[in-house]
Amino acid sequence: MADAATAKDLAAAALPPPSKSENIFMQIAVHPDGTITRPFVPSVPASLEAAVSSRDVPLDASLGTYIRLYLPNPVNPPPSAKLPIILYFHGGGYVIFSADTVFYHASCEAMAAAVPAIVASVDYRLAPEHRLPAAYDDGVAAMMWLRDAAHQDPWIAARGDLSQCFLMGSSSGGNLVFHAAVRTRGVDLSPATVRGVLMHQPYVGGVERTPSEAASEDDFMVPLEANDKLIALALPLGADRDHEFSNPEKAMAPEALVGLPRCMVSGSDGDPLIDRQRGFTAWLRDGGVDVVDKTDSSGFHAAELFIPEKAEELFAAVREFVHGGGGDV
Repeated sequence: MADAATAKDLAAAALPPPSKSENIFMQIAVHPDGTITRPFVPSVPASLEAAVSSRDVPLDASLGTYIRLYLPNPVNPPPSAKLPIILYFHGGGYVIFSADTVFYHASCEAMAAAVPAIVASVDYRLAPEHRLPAAYDDGVAAMMWLRDAAHQDPWIAARGDLSQCFLMGSSSGGNLVFHAAVRTRGVDLSPATVRGVLMHQPYVGGVERTPSEAASEDDFMVPLEANDKLIALALPLGADRDHEFSNPEKAMAPEALVGLPRCMVSGSDGDPLIDRQRGFTAWLRDGGVDVVDKTDSSGFHAAELFIPEKAEELFAAVREFVHGGGGDV
């Protein structure tokens, strides 16, 4: 089994490409029949021997979904040392990557130790084989896991505080947790309580280009062509980018925001999606949601997966939101 050092070494080796031509999203081959071929991305198994222990538990065996749990060591702390639980959803435009993708695995390990928290990383179904709202359905199923099964898990029973649960997602995962939270407003999740929703660089869009989108044709992480490809593969057939799955700010009624828990939206000035993310943040706030705005960071999309300083910055914001009430770091 891979240990933490191996996972981190592999993640460091998978540095972001220096040019659009080497971009991993641009390597997704779309065939005439609508199927795709995904580029190879290294994955790593869960490990009980790493500095942060991890193991996989099933979510829905019939769908092939699962949750990878991360527990900061030591395994046997004082009984009072309960940890919050972060239900996490990876990025990838709904089309590629998984909970065991090397850089998401390493990031969840590091976040579990840095916050600290039990991180439950959800492996959800991907498009186009399972177009939206399939991923949202899996997000809701993971929240029901918090309600129905999490208390039976030995790690959560011994170390977890189900009264302090948080939803977190990066990129497409940030979009996913928003929709999962909207769909479960008013649902009794006892013994779990969701205290907040953290959306890191949420993947939102629209038909009309924003300035940051229009300037992203040669962006090395999310070039405009790749952005369009991903959302076309993810949305229901026939839908455009103003669909509520992509552009909730335009397509959703303000009443959908009533009852949402405290939120944090984080973003970076070099991300082609930053204009959308800032507009989304303002829309949430105008709708009465208590929002911590962290969209003034420097960097590029998904920088925290590859640059330790950006990871530390994100984890500090998460730590303050989870443990300190959500104020500015």
